[in-house]
Amino acid sequence: MSDVRVRFAPSPTGFVHIGSLRTALYNYLFAKKNNGTCVLRIEDTDQARFVEGAIENLIDTMEWPGISFDESIDNPGDYGPYKQSKRLDIYKKYVQQLMDEDKAYPCFATSEELEKMREEQIAAGQDPKYDGRYRDYPKDKAEQRMKTDQYVVRLKVPQTGETIVNDIVRGEVVFQNEVLDDQVILKSDGFPTYHLANVVDDHLMKITHVIRGEEWLPSTPKHVLLYQFFRWDLPQFAHLPLLLNEDRSKLSKRQGDVAVEDYRSKGFLPQALVNFVALIGWSPGDGTDQEIFSMEELIEAFSLERVNKAGAVFDISKLEWMNGYYIRTLDEGQLVEFLQPFLEDAGIDTSDKEKTAKICLAVQKRIEKATDVKTAAKIFINDVLEIDEKEALDILKEETARAVLETFLEKVNTLGHLDSDAFKPVMKEIQKEKGIKGPFLWKPVRVALTGAESGPDLPLVIDVFGKEKVCSFVQQALEKYV
Repeated sequence: MSDVRVRFAPSPTGFVHIGSLRTALYNYLFAKKNNGTCVLRIEDTDQARFVEGAIENLIDTMEWPGISFDESIDNPGDYGPYKQSKRLDIYKKYVQQLMDEDKAYPCFATSEELEKMREEQIAAGQDPKYDGRYRDYPKDKAEQRMKTDQYVVRLKVPQTGETIVNDIVRGEVVFQNEVLDDQVILKSDGFPTYHLANVVDDHLMKITHVIRGEEWLPSTPKHVLLYQFFRWDLPQFAHLPLLLNEDRSKLSKRQGDVAVEDYRSKGFLPQALVNFVALIGWSPGDGTDQEIFSMEELIEAFSLERVNKAGAVFDISKLEWMNGYYIRTLDEGQLVEFLQPFLEDAGIDTSDKEKTAKICLAVQKRIEKATDVKTAAKIFINDVLEIDEKEALDILKEETARAVLETFLEKVNTLGHLDSDAFKPVMKEIQKEKGIKGPFLWKPVRVALTGAESGPDLPLVIDVFGKEKVCSFVQQALEKYV
């Protein structure tokens, strides 16, 4: 294989779709696996859809999960500029070449004419398609009108025969030329369309593998024709399967979050999102059921041949499970750094670093994403004990519950200070004096302090609460619920 060069080429039109993250990731993994080069190219030829700040947001969103680019607008290589709006003179040269060779032509049809043509075709039961009305327009007349009239330039697509796309994921895909449109390659504003700029840039940037979403497959025969018209070698194509909702419709914002930024703001870790996204539409195929992969393991295992053809379901519950796994692998420092802004959003004072760390450790096993701390850490900001669970209320109705809580309160009140170290001997004394052990000993205390049958480790709760709040909650439990 020649030196591998791949590119991720997004348009700066707003948020970064989760499908774009997967495309960028697969390009990155493939380049790293093959000691190749991964290029970031900004395709901003559609000026009407350009969103201010989108490029900066895109770069930040890619840096967050650790997808780095060997060449980009911030790190230029030998094939720049890496923003298409800076390459207009390059495209015009190639458009002119196609026109000179009678492989492209100016089209003077107005938007009103094209809309009328479209309506007539639909009324006649035809698929709407440009009818070629300026395809054979006399060259001398065209050149004269080009001086005064608005026009676009269209590719002169062969009207017979077929164009074959060889795809790593899908195999051989055959397109009949008669159904292909004479696509626009240069717009009236002087900007190229995606089709032309994409092909010219991929060739000049020496891209060897075009890895992109399945939605671009219908456009690929037009790209192949451009390569052939220019007499350039084709790259290898790999079109990735669509991301689907659970009802197998195309993943869309109507049914849930689709932006990487949404998952970041909800408290998903970058390593969890990368791991999850990598497995939507690809599997290592080694006979194992491994689901947790580091970036290094993904690079080692990745191959385009293992990408599935069928659309892949985006299972949010699987992502949440995976994120919970990664949260539990964080050490104390990483955990506090990750959760602190979410604790502050939940109204928890994080100025006491030691207490904040204890709260983070207390909820670490209880959350699947950082926004869950609002519920998981509620007991640490509430001054009033609230018990809603029937199972928890039933525990306090056990005949031994009052004895446990009254004795616990009595012993704690005699202590000058209560922490996790002092808590355990107190519980042992109650067990010895009252002969109560196991769930009948521990669960009433847990419910009295947390309001639930299960929750954070009690020693951690004790450390965060301190003596005053522990006594207050146990007293409330005795007065309201026992």
